[in-house]
Amino acid sequence: MNKLHIKTGDTVVVLSGKDKGKKGKVLSVIPKKEMAIVEGVAMATKHVKPRKQGEEGGIIKQEVPVRVSKLMHVCSKCNQPTRIGRKVMDDGSIVRYCKKCNELFTD
Repeated sequence: MNKLHIKTGDTVVVLSGKDKGKKGKVLSVIPKKEMAIVEGVAMATKHVKPRKQGEEGGIIKQEVPVRVSKLMHVCSKCNQPTRIGRKVMDDGSIVRYCKKCNELFTD
């Protein structure tokens, strides 16, 4: 399994593709496929058939996974797209930080 620079709950910006420049919150991460589902990005149309009595069918829009390489983390302090660094703290824990403003991210 690969280590990714993005975690669930992070705010990211899309670097390329039809949704270039859009910001959104990461809803889930799929490490095996190196993909993430971002809120409001890469919307796909899905035709849903009612399965139970009283359930509504129709056309819904939902997010589909995006490659992690197309996403960049947005720092909450400086509000800019930034690379993620990792520091080993005195107690041995690994903490992520913004490479532009050195702000530590609380996970």
